[in-house]
Amino acid sequence: MLLGQPKSDPAFLAAVERIQGWTRKRFKLAPGAAILVSEIACKMPDCPPMETAVAFWTGDDKRHQFKLYKPVPEVAYDDIGWLMGSPGSHEGAAWDCC
Repeated sequence: MLLGQPKSDPAFLAAVERIQGWTRKRFKLAPGAAILVSEIACKMPDCPPMETAVAFWTGDDKRHQFKLYKPVPEVAYDDIGWLMGSPGSHEGAAWDCC
C-alpha cells in the first residue's frame, strides 16, 4: 500500500534525490534516466512496517527494481552500493507482500 499524498517535506525530498543519485551512480545510468523512489507501508505480519522501493529503466527500456527495508530518510549509500552485478540480476523480485 502506498502512503497517501506525496510528501513535500524538504528533508524527505532531499532523501529521495540522494537515493536517485546513488542509484544513478551504482548502475551507471544516464543523467536524465527516470528513477522512481517510493515509500511503502505494510500492515501484513512479518513485513517491515516501512520500505523504500526503487525502480528505473535502462537504455533498452527494461525496468529494474529493488527494495530497501527501511523508510526513505534512513536509506544510506551503502544500502545501494553493495548491490552486486548488473541491474538485470536484481529484477523479478516478488513484491506481493506489500
